[in-house]
Amino acid sequence: MRVLNYLEVADRLRRSGIHTAVENQRKALADSEHRLVTSPWAGGSPTAAAARWALGDDAVESYDLAHCNLAGPGTVAVAEHAERRGIPLVVHAHVTREDFAGSFRGSTAIGPAVERYLRWLYSRADLVLCPSSYTASVLAAYPVTPPIRPVTNGVDAAALSGHRALREPYRRRFDLEGFVVFAVGNVFARKGVRTFCALAERTDYEFAWFGPYDTGPHADPTVRRLVRSPPENVTFTGWIEDIRGAYGAGDVCLFPTNVENQGIAVLEAMACGAAVVLRDIPVFEEFYTDGEDCLKCETIEEFESALERLAGAPGLRRRLGENAVATAGRHDLDRVREELCSAYDAVRADATA
Repeated sequence: MRVLNYLEVADRLRRSGIHTAVENQRKALADSEHRLVTSPWAGGSPTAAAARWALGDDAVESYDLAHCNLAGPGTVAVAEHAERRGIPLVVHAHVTREDFAGSFRGSTAIGPAVERYLRWLYSRADLVLCPSSYTASVLAAYPVTPPIRPVTNGVDAAALSGHRALREPYRRRFDLEGFVVFAVGNVFARKGVRTFCALAERTDYEFAWFGPYDTGPHADPTVRRLVRSPPENVTFTGWIEDIRGAYGAGDVCLFPTNVENQGIAVLEAMACGAAVVLRDIPVFEEFYTDGEDCLKCETIEEFESALERLAGAPGLRRRLGENAVATAGRHDLDRVREELCSAYDAVRADATA
């Protein structure tokens, strides 16, 4: 089957978890029976497609099933095309109103409009995929009307191999010493940056957040304030070209996010054998077990206590890390391929029934 696996404005999303999830999909499907097309536009872009159309050629690529990964205008165009041609449409709900809030200035205020738009677009699909059962319940409550199916974002452990060799280079690069608490990903308010910095002020450990941030007018005021004037023991690195350096340089991964659909950075940290400290939110109940492959916390005092325990107990860090590797292994690319192929088969069967 010829599958359109589409992520519009992919170049602008290279620093996002959505881009990582789509890369995992494509790597996984490369070993499947399906042939992938990554752009709906003949020639690879709307401009090239328009030129082909002007010459009398087809402007749209041929595909048997569309799988769209972003709720933008490109996906709307694909939805229109698929409906006209009777082609099954799968839309991947990487974004909800809940995780959109707290991303940039005004994102929470426009939440109701975002929810209405997502409900309209997701409901045009024949099947909606999402990263977790938690997210499926959120979408069902909107309500989104098509069937909703959880599919793990997965983790590419092979792409992270060699992270330990980058420990000293990245520590020197960012002047990190001793016990380092770290986070990975875009610096958003909803990711718990305030908790991250508050914990730094309550401890003597070094804290490093590896990931891009905005300081312009559209940036969240809290993020802009903290990255411009962080506590003395906090380093905001900005974008790094090799994410393995983050997982090599740090000792404990702190992920105090308030809302998440799965948390790719958590799976990556676990795949690297890091001890992980999470906020105790519903989505993590699906995947991770407190005291087995992570520590879960609710209050600032609990977070502080967890970090103190881990700083003084290398054996505990090692045990949590070993169990975390096993957990991440249950989200490998083989599982991503199996779940996607099963979803594709199901929606094709429904379309031909």
